[in-house]
Amino acid sequence: MDTFISLVSGLCLLSGCVLAISSGIGLLRFPDFYTRMHAVGVSDTLVTALILIGLMLQLPDGIVVTKLVIILLMTLFINPTASHALAKAAIQSGLVPILNKEDEGKGEDTPSKT
Repeated sequence: MDTFISLVSGLCLLSGCVLAISSGIGLLRFPDFYTRMHAVGVSDTLVTALILIGLMLQLPDGIVVTKLVIILLMTLFINPTASHALAKAAIQSGLVPILNKEDEGKGEDTPSKT
């Protein structure tokens, strides 16, 4: 049973690390702020959850698991809220998303005229 828990823990940690790397690649490769923020905002919550679950399985001590669950719950509430606040601030400041190929290169520099 101990080997199975170690295997599941390692799988959670490894998949969290792979998703973190893919999130970083999305941050570098996507064309505008909104798609970059979506790539990082969505995967950041899942990466944190997977890594914390993997850590909980590594050391199933009561106080450690309690602290990690508190961190996990805070992360599950704070990350989506922060992503929403960033998107709302970008919209209010006039940042225009790239909608087609002709707009590429204009999305981050050109404010909208509303």
